[in-house]
Amino acid sequence: MFRRFLVTFARRAFFILLLICLGCSAQPAPSAPPDVVHLVERQVRAAYSVPAEVKVLIGPLRASEFPNYDALSITFDDSGKKKDYEFLLAKDRKMLLRMTKIDLTRDPYAEVMKKIDVTGRPTRGAKDAKVVAVNFDDFECPFCSRMHSALFPTLLKEYGDRVLFIYKDYPLDEIHPWAIHAAVNANCLAAQNNDAYWDFADYVHDNQKEINSAKGLTNQFADLDKLAVLQGQKHNLDGTKLQACVKAQDDKAVR
Repeated sequence: MFRRFLVTFARRAFFILLLICLGCSAQPAPSAPPDVVHLVERQVRAAYSVPAEVKVLIGPLRASEFPNYDALSITFDDSGKKKDYEFLLAKDRKMLLRMTKIDLTRDPYAEVMKKIDVTGRPTRGAKDAKVVAVNFDDFECPFCSRMHSALFPTLLKEYGDRVLFIYKDYPLDEIHPWAIHAAVNANCLAAQNNDAYWDFADYVHDNQKEINSAKGLTNQFADLDKLAVLQGQKHNLDGTKLQACVKAQDDKAVR
């Protein structure tokens, strides 16, 4: 009887202790006092020239890794477009620091490259080059054409054994109506032959005015299709497969 009482008591005591611990862990981080919130917002608005219509939201205080400083997030809310920034607030509330931590053990350029999917994209230059240049291209864009002419043959000739060039599609179809069509045709060529892609890209960038001179989108599309077929013949590609790809105009990958 006494033993059962002890077991029951122990179980209840453990349950109560567990509830207390859960309650402690669920406690939210303390908010900064209203006067501190007002002061921080005022200083941040002045320091960063934040317009009045942009809301400045001060997050709760958190423990930081720096002695005598609390951490807090400050959110700039511009009509729903939010950006969060990390700050340090001195415990005496006399200093606010905006700090950027940089991990010197990580290669920043390698981190950027990890975010860019270049799988299967056409390349020019040295396959094992330490320098990789990724260019986002629009076949109808005049500025892209100037960039293309600067890269090829000038930089390729000078640095071709030390750099790898990779092109990704970035057609601005809102202002360049045949750019997507050209990108699809280029990718149809690339699916069979890397060099066919580049010959097509070189020609289109060098002859944008000629393509633009064709009256109407239908004629411009037809010219682009002829160019793709000619490149296919030049590089001995599977003509039936190429023409089917060009006709389908599957732009999912491009978009």
